Amino acid sequence: MVGEPDIGEIIMRAFILRRVGLIGHGQGAAVLIGRANGADTLRLQRFLTRNGYPHRLIDVDKQPDDAEDFLSGFELDDGDLPVLVSDAEAHSAPSNAEAARALGLLETLDSERVWDVAVVGAGPSGLATAVYAASEGLNTIVLEAMAPGGQAGTSSKIENYLGFPTGISGQALAGRAQVQAQKFGARLAIARQATAIKCNDDPVFGISTDAEECVHARAVVIATGARYRKLDVENLETYEGQGIHYAATAMEADLCSGEEVAVVGGGNSAGQAAVFLSRHARHVHMLIRSGSLASSMSSYLIDRLEASPKITLHYHTEVAELRGERMLETTVFADRRDGSRREMPVRNIFVMIGAVPNTDWLDGCVSLDERGFVATGTCPDGHPLASPYATTRAGLFAVGDVRSGSVKRVASGVGEGSVVVQAVHSYLAA
Repeated sequence: MVGEPDIGEIIMRAFILRRVGLIGHGQGAAVLIGRANGADTLRLQRFLTRNGYPHRLIDVDKQPDDAEDFLSGFELDDGDLPVLVSDAEAHSAPSNAEAARALGLLETLDSERVWDVAVVGAGPSGLATAVYAASEGLNTIVLEAMAPGGQAGTSSKIENYLGFPTGISGQALAGRAQVQAQKFGARLAIARQATAIKCNDDPVFGISTDAEECVHARAVVIATGARYRKLDVENLETYEGQGIHYAATAMEADLCSGEEVAVVGGGNSAGQAAVFLSRHARHVHMLIRSGSLASSMSSYLIDRLEASPKITLHYHTEVAELRGERMLETTVFADRRDGSRREMPVRNIFVMIGAVPNTDWLDGCVSLDERGFVATGTCPDGHPLASPYATTRAGLFAVGDVRSGSVKRVASGVGEGSVVVQAVHSYLAA
């Protein structure tokens, strides 16, 4: 495809359109059987959806006969739910890694191979690094714990990204970038979470993964991004995946069709989520701790929120209590000024508050700032480094949301990922 671009473009478009068609019609070799609102069913469905894997969902509550036919064929019952069926094999409540292995999504990694560059994280910055590194001849591998796209991959629409006047979903952007990186020869290993890194005097880095593998590379680009903070509410874990969500995609929108929902947060991602959910939910309550959105959200989004009759902005408000037996049934809002409370019929809450960097796996290998983000560009003594994306450990670079002082925008992440490759080249040459 690289050698014959005219033919390659036709083949690439055919593959993409075929995959889009399979996903759009809910067809594919994989069948997921479970309760549509069950935490594990949602986890697996989210994993398949975000990785662009065509599948069919059978809800045991709405399609009991179809579910029974599948389960009885494998001598399984309700206690084994959710069940993932692929290649005539049934897997009961598999982990994401087990599901990836069953579907053939796992890359087989050679522990003896030394890569030119390993990119940890497949968000916009990591994928941009992979595209530019691979296109410039570097042997490149990308490790990703969940699916390409990072936090941006969960965005229903990105409207201020250059070149897309009508906007583009985060998943569509990530999917295109993934295919682009693979076209140039980059290897993407999903369901591989980095757990530690060896960065002693050895010029080759060793990255350990949760699959008990070790990936060796001469240079490493840290692009693990950040994750949303969690609500400081009692029993939060009970409702995660069963009322508490950290993404607002079409999958989550189907769960709250015709219901009242709440979006917690005051940034662009929260605003986009509220606008998107308002097309499906009966009403959207947006909870903002401060008294204004002007300092944290783009003005076009603020105008859209204020103009929508289906969205109510609750300033100085937070979630105080979650109620329900197995699943979330009602939510208590609290006014931060006078402490007054009111119970609302909200069974689905979308949490998008602040960010915590994914840097635990670095284990003291590089300097971090006071909030845990990777410090780049200067040494602790103030001496400037060779690149604004260089860390205090030679050969380790950081880009995107995980980098201290970065601008939390998709376009800036892509820019950093493309520019850092020059610094990687210089390091490898030296």
